[in-house]
Amino acid sequence: MPRSKNLLVIMSDEHQARAMGCAGAFVKTPNLDALAARGVRFSNAYTPSPICVPARAAFASGRYVHDIRLWDNAMPYTGKPRGWGHALQDQGTRVESIGKLHYRAAEDPAGFDVEHIPMQVAGGHGMVWGSIRREDERVVKDGRMLGDYIGPGESNYTRYDTSVVERTEEWLAAAAQDQRPWCLYVGLVAPHFPLIVPQEYLDLYPADSLPPLKLHPRDGYVHHPWVAKQDTALAGDIAMKDEAERQLARACYYALCTWMDNNVGRIVKALQAQGLLDETTIIYTSDHGDNVGARGLWGKSNMYEESVAVPLILAEPGCTSSVCATPVSLLDVSETIVSHFGATLEGDRPGRSLYDIASEPEAPDRVIFSEYHAVGAVSACYMLRKGGWKLIHYHGFAPELFDLAGDPDETENRAEDPACKHILDDLYRELNAICDPAAMNDLAFADQDALIEGYGGREVAMNMGAPAATPPPQVN
Repeated sequence: MPRSKNLLVIMSDEHQARAMGCAGAFVKTPNLDALAARGVRFSNAYTPSPICVPARAAFASGRYVHDIRLWDNAMPYTGKPRGWGHALQDQGTRVESIGKLHYRAAEDPAGFDVEHIPMQVAGGHGMVWGSIRREDERVVKDGRMLGDYIGPGESNYTRYDTSVVERTEEWLAAAAQDQRPWCLYVGLVAPHFPLIVPQEYLDLYPADSLPPLKLHPRDGYVHHPWVAKQDTALAGDIAMKDEAERQLARACYYALCTWMDNNVGRIVKALQAQGLLDETTIIYTSDHGDNVGARGLWGKSNMYEESVAVPLILAEPGCTSSVCATPVSLLDVSETIVSHFGATLEGDRPGRSLYDIASEPEAPDRVIFSEYHAVGAVSACYMLRKGGWKLIHYHGFAPELFDLAGDPDETENRAEDPACKHILDDLYRELNAICDPAAMNDLAFADQDALIEGYGGREVAMNMGAPAATPPPQVN
């Protein structure tokens, strides 16, 4: 693929990979569909961790979560280890951000020349209470993670996204007067809860237009024991008032996807208006997905496809539509940014440039890894994707094994199937080649224990951090 002069990276928050029209969904995303129509859509893309702060730290550094030891939402990125932003700065490429980062603080050297209206973790410390996660000690907050109100309206998140888009439009107008190549990262918060969306978008999703709710416990589905224990700490579906509110919540999520898509469209329109579209590559992705009620689960924080898979589009000027099925992750996006500008970054990292991946024959057996050591988890959880198969390993619990090629909705756990033993054994070999799952489980707990002790112990830590969605900064 040729390289354009500039690179625009747009990362939304909590956008389920399948919730796009170009991915075959009923969800209305005309602007993302237009991006996919002139670029590559990676149909098997994953997050390195299905929760905000670790996913973003891994993306920033290009390294696995267990490598950087930033395990949860109380361990934000501070600029160490150095990442793709630093690589661009080293060679003098202009690199700036607008919007959500979810790092520690604006004064940290996180790899941007300027951070415009950045949204960072609450208080500079994040969700410390979520680091207390042993089953007999963990904190269960009152109320539900999704917030008290679900329905039409404006929230501090929709207002913040509007400010981010307006600032991006202003930035692009100024950039058009500057001939230097640039990399701009834009962080949008939708469709992350609170599930509040302008009425005009909600009207697009009447309750009777939604697909059936997938694998709900009311229909006989039984949670995996690890997931069941986690769900008691997150108060998702059980906190729904009734079926009408459950359907409203789903409609609001999909409406927020369309709201977010409209914001992406405004940014692309601004690029075009400033004469920058033909010299700018656009990458669109998200930090993780959302369960949206599937299996009676909401939010993210598990390894099912709704939560761990992410949308990923690479739109290069002059390219036509294609789909790449090679499994990839956000760590590959990190390498793509470095590669785009011909920069260098020290250290070994697992990612590869998406340019290289897309230009080569598809590699369905490429291994992709994700891990979770955060809020609600009584032990570590790992995902290993290889070919059409996916292993979910829960430390101290029985695993799950899914044939994604034949069972994309993950309805049948094949881990106990004798015919799949050789597949299970192979996936465990691949997992153990990446990390020692038990040792990383213990290391995460040790680091979290030290964090909690450093703040003054459990009684102090249990009251530190936002109870649910991180508040955005005040913007004019």
